[in-house]
Amino acid sequence: MTPFTTLTSRAIPLLRDNVDTDAVIPSREMKSTGRTGLADGLFAPWRYSDVAARLADPAFPLNQSEAKGQRILLAGANFGCGSSREHAVWALMEWGITCVIAQSFAPIFAANALRNGLLPVALPAEVIAAMPWAEVHVDLPAQTVTCGASVHPFDIAPEPKLMLLEGLDAIDLTLKSRPAIDAWTREDRAARPWVYLEKLA
Repeated sequence: MTPFTTLTSRAIPLLRDNVDTDAVIPSREMKSTGRTGLADGLFAPWRYSDVAARLADPAFPLNQSEAKGQRILLAGANFGCGSSREHAVWALMEWGITCVIAQSFAPIFAANALRNGLLPVALPAEVIAAMPWAEVHVDLPAQTVTCGASVHPFDIAPEPKLMLLEGLDAIDLTLKSRPAIDAWTREDRAARPWVYLEKLA
């Protein structure tokens, strides 16, 4: 994964509560089990006035000229609710979103986001209300979001913070403990050699 340290971007406002994963990426838009080919279907029911013809709705925030190249999405409460599909995170990231700032997140979505390199930041509704289309700076090491002269702290657990900062997935994180795992295995092999008997041919 690409490490996440700091990010400066204008904030694209999608200030709706209870945005579920089927709205983020509808099941009919998931044409493979891979992580690519999903950006075109991101928010398809809202983004297109005619989904089949892919006619863009100019009023939808992601279709506005200000959104081009921006990487922060603003949302309301309970973002990412509904099914546990990891494709929702993949679709956001393929489009270019690497940070979602919302009032709250569905727990499974937040966990999927952190495992895939997307930073979910929970901030109060009154703070988010001042951010639409503003330039926002996210500092993960300091755990702050800055908008204008206002600086807002946010919470993140130590382990997912480390994973984001170093660009680690779950396997990479485990392998950081490889020396300790190897040392334990050597000691255990000496104490219980019968556990490690080679399989007979």
